[in-house]
Amino acid sequence: MTNAEIQDVIIVGAGISGISAACHLHKLCPEKRYTILEARNSIGGTWDLFRYPGIRSDSDMLTFGFNFKPWTNPKALADGPSILSYLRETIEEYGVEKHIQFGLKVTSAAWDSSAALWTVSTLSNTGEVKQVRGRLLFMCSGYYDYEAGYTPDLPGLDEFEGKLVHPQHWPEDLDYRGKKIAVIGSGATAVTLVPAMVANANHITMIQRSPTYIVSMPEQDRLYKLLCKILPETWAYSVVRWRNIRFQNHVYRRSRNDPQKMKAWLLSRVNKALKDDIDVATHFTPSYDPWTQRMCLVPDSDLFHALNSGKAEVCTAQIERITQTGVRLDDGSTVECDILITATGLQLQFMGDVKFFQDGEAINFPKRFMYHGMMFSNVPNLIQTFGYVNASWTLRADLNSRFVCDLLKKMDATQSTRVVPVLSEDEQNMHEKDWMADFNPGYIQRAMHLFPRQGDQPPWHNTQNYLLDRKLLRHGPVNDGVLQFLGNTSTSKESLTESSVGTEQAA
Repeated sequence: MTNAEIQDVIIVGAGISGISAACHLHKLCPEKRYTILEARNSIGGTWDLFRYPGIRSDSDMLTFGFNFKPWTNPKALADGPSILSYLRETIEEYGVEKHIQFGLKVTSAAWDSSAALWTVSTLSNTGEVKQVRGRLLFMCSGYYDYEAGYTPDLPGLDEFEGKLVHPQHWPEDLDYRGKKIAVIGSGATAVTLVPAMVANANHITMIQRSPTYIVSMPEQDRLYKLLCKILPETWAYSVVRWRNIRFQNHVYRRSRNDPQKMKAWLLSRVNKALKDDIDVATHFTPSYDPWTQRMCLVPDSDLFHALNSGKAEVCTAQIERITQTGVRLDDGSTVECDILITATGLQLQFMGDVKFFQDGEAINFPKRFMYHGMMFSNVPNLIQTFGYVNASWTLRADLNSRFVCDLLKKMDATQSTRVVPVLSEDEQNMHEKDWMADFNPGYIQRAMHLFPRQGDQPPWHNTQNYLLDRKLLRHGPVNDGVLQFLGNTSTSKESLTESSVGTEQAA
């Protein structure tokens, strides 16, 4: 591909979201030229980066799989290698790999209104600068910093004399056989590591500041296995996928509408799974309502079995400091360990930390509003995918990918070169909310200042509701008076700024 060639769509990222985008383009817009810019040398994103023991999905694969390709592996909560194999099979089936440019990290993207083009600047692994131009830019770069995870300020951490590991950078040669292990954290990574490592460890302790809701689900979906015997595979997949979507939505809505009853139900399941001498009130009863933070799924109660075995335990306390040989807690006790794993979370990053410009001026996204959770007020031809926090990421990725295809078709039908959501005069003064409202885990709260806003009027909501979004977006772009389809000369940069940006001029 030559630098002069103009793409119809530039996709950034070859993980779940980018692969979804490419396959939808292949199916629905086969005449469109697209390229995928991937910073790493392989596809898969999260599922290629993380290599820690037990790495697996924390959503069921019947909703985490793509809507256009059934998940046929019997595991409903699948391990990382199986997911990566599924992704590789998908790109081969849809001829995606020939469109991927590996080893190109996107550093900036500049919109030029006069040409109605994005110019994307990249830096190769060898230090070469390359530019790619395209009509529509689709950011599918995930939501966290691939270079470093989050580690809180832990006094004495540099004094620890054992092996210190962050799961995002797991050493391939780590030998933990017969070792005492401490895992700091209580999220999806920690509850995966403990049962995966317990068999070969001497002892493993999960140290948490506060408890998380933990729910067990069968590793294999019995209904799916049954339906696959009597129905075509695609039918069985669709039926069970839809059942799981509705069940996820029901649990989430029930959690918000009647949190105390849902909390009691969740804790009753934990009580049944654990031995009587394990203190559920202390270690498994969160102080917050269900689904104000993400729940952790475990397959076939594997974490509970590890704790019941006696080779694993949970300590709920504040960390006073890290010592040379372990972790001293605020109750005066010490957890001795040979290996200390800081499963303390991710560092969120907005759209890959790319610098964006519009006609020579930097775009300040925290001053913008999100349109249907994927476009930005007064920014043309730019879409991003950020999945659901209360359901499978892929559900949103597939919705956005389909919307992009519908958007391209409407641009062709209207002979438009630009599509931009425009704030009305009234909407410029609407009440602002955080982009992620009513969801407050630490990794989200630490990064909200980087994200756009949502308003109190549709379509400026980030609904976090797949069933509602599916309904709102099912007909593609609609004449809502917000999304504007413009030609090269129909609206100049100056008139757009004056008539629609208003208070965003400072952006």
